[in-house]
Amino acid sequence: MAVSAADSNKSFKVSLLDYGAGNVRSVRNAIAANGYEIEDITTPEQIRSAKVIVFPGVGSFGSAMKVLEEKQFVNPLREYLANHQRPFLGICLGMQTLFESSDESSTTAHGEKEEASTSAPLQGLGVIPGKVIRFDSTTNNRTVPHIGWNGRILHQESPVLQHISASEEVYFVHSYYAPITEENKDWVLTSTTYCGQPFISAVQKGSVVATQFHPEKSGSTGLRVLKGFLEAVEQGTLNQTKPLTVDVAIAETSLVNRIVVALDVRTNDHGDLVVTKGDQYDVRENQKEGVVAGRGGVRNLGKPVALARRYYEEGGDEIAFLNITSFRQGVIEDMPMLQVLEEASKNIFVPLTVGGGIRSYTDPSTGQTWSALEVASRYFRAGADKVSLGSDAVHAAEAYMASGGKKTGETSLEQISKVYGVQAVVVSIDPKRVYVTSRENVNSPEHVVVELESEKDQGPNGERLCWYQCTVKGGREERDICAVTVAKASQALGAGEIMLNCIDMDGQCKGFDIPLMRAVSRAVSIPVIASSGAGTVEHFSEVFEKTNVKAALAAGMFHRKEVEIEAVKTHLRSRGLDARTATAVGAVV
Repeated sequence: MAVSAADSNKSFKVSLLDYGAGNVRSVRNAIAANGYEIEDITTPEQIRSAKVIVFPGVGSFGSAMKVLEEKQFVNPLREYLANHQRPFLGICLGMQTLFESSDESSTTAHGEKEEASTSAPLQGLGVIPGKVIRFDSTTNNRTVPHIGWNGRILHQESPVLQHISASEEVYFVHSYYAPITEENKDWVLTSTTYCGQPFISAVQKGSVVATQFHPEKSGSTGLRVLKGFLEAVEQGTLNQTKPLTVDVAIAETSLVNRIVVALDVRTNDHGDLVVTKGDQYDVRENQKEGVVAGRGGVRNLGKPVALARRYYEEGGDEIAFLNITSFRQGVIEDMPMLQVLEEASKNIFVPLTVGGGIRSYTDPSTGQTWSALEVASRYFRAGADKVSLGSDAVHAAEAYMASGGKKTGETSLEQISKVYGVQAVVVSIDPKRVYVTSRENVNSPEHVVVELESEKDQGPNGERLCWYQCTVKGGREERDICAVTVAKASQALGAGEIMLNCIDMDGQCKGFDIPLMRAVSRAVSIPVIASSGAGTVEHFSEVFEKTNVKAALAAGMFHRKEVEIEAVKTHLRSRGLDARTATAVGAVV
């Protein structure tokens, strides 16, 4: 670990523009890992007097600009950035707000024009020429948002990038992008391509720097980007850049296949918070583990923070904490889980997703009601980058279908995605197979029938058809709606990603449910994470080759050290499938 901020002899403090949306805890921790202290900007005067500003924009463009206007930060920021000589680092939305305008303010969560909306795109800070626009999800098999690890094409030499190699991937999560134009090409520090679409992934002019990717979520690579920026500010060399010749028509990067590690977290019989693993969603030890009669104790596979740190060091691309008992209480009182996030984000610099209990609820002891948005906000502030909705999303999909596809603006999905952006909202679906002998036996339009082509996928009586029935409450309650329908409705309501489980495959180590993964990933244009059933490295290549999923998740095989993360990635590369090569984790050198 790098020198702590308390032991730092740095010549300046970093002024952090935290406007109150999303997870900036990781940015704070990444800056501290480089040995710098932080001073929060709370007044316009602090912007004018700052030595260096870091602006980690999180959420939607409209929400960000609204808050900046309300806090009277817009004009001071424009003054600070005017001559490009004062050190500034914008991250993700912090880069997009530098442009003249964005389409995000005049479109819905997934790119359609707002009904009855005649307003022009919302204005940005206007520092960089150009408009931020949405990725087209109708071409090149491109899912939106663009989520995951991708490369960079250098357009300038810069001290900001001096500590990383050109081949190291960085982490992106966004639906909107800034195109390279004749008017802004002199700003471009790096560009990236996503399914053939080039976009600006970093800018620099003078001492003004910004990245579309998240350095604080890009592992050791990202920490070294921050080191390069802060070190150059310290040494007075930040503006010493050199343009390079780039043919954007042929230069190309690739989004790699993500490996996600899930930690199912719950309290055991002794009151300790542990990582466990289910067998078709049953987390208690059974006859397979030597239990003679009845049900055994909760499987204890380790402590959440320690395991998460291990997976970060071993090259996990994302980590998901799934609180599998949270439906029994409210998240606001769930201090142990919040503390897990806070501790994990101190030393883990890849994306953290948290699921469980994200819904509106009333505290029975006080009568106080918390909205789903308030609950999600608490998770974001504790260190989560994305929140995963389960049962609440199924109920929202049912209401959406019953209304003929009308949105109310009141569901958890709609509320959270409006404030934090669709990229911050994952819907976790827990279906189980219902075998049928013919399509005619399924009368409901909400039951999409899937063909089971492989003999190993067929039902116990040779059934070649099934539909996937959704469940809620951790698989305990069945609902009369299928996984494909819930996925499509969730996308319409504001989900940015689907975590697709399968109760039949959970804990069986026989592979992912390929027919399910194929059906859902074909039905939606948002990324799908395959989950449930992984037991060998071949299961990962199979699901990436046979379906359109963008990530694959596993838990038990990694917890038990039956398969290493790097073994999975080595196998994928041997099959011609891109996978991130994790750089060494440790001190910021």
